[in-house]
Amino acid sequence: MKQELNIYEENMTNYVKVVISGEVDIYTSTKLKEKLYDIIDKNDKDLKIDCSQLKYIDSTGLGIFAGAFKKAKEFDRKIYLTGLKSNIKKLFVITGLDKLFIIEE
Repeated sequence: MKQELNIYEENMTNYVKVVISGEVDIYTSTKLKEKLYDIIDKNDKDLKIDCSQLKYIDSTGLGIFAGAFKKAKEFDRKIYLTGLKSNIKKLFVITGLDKLFIIEE
């Protein structure tokens, strides 16, 4: 069963806010990758990704986040993650991805 993923982008003064809601998995990860990479390419600001509405993420999704970090770093930009639920934050910690991003509570 294909799950829903919604991505909303808002240009703020000092950063681009990205709100992700739904599930990031093998079925929806391409949509997330295309959107994040497009935002990084088009803007010269850091990204703040609001994950408070993110219900689920699998290893494919974690890989997308790692790739987005690498791409942002090429442009000397940072990615902030906000609103991570405890179960999702735990995945970032276990995989070591928490060291790449600035995680805000």
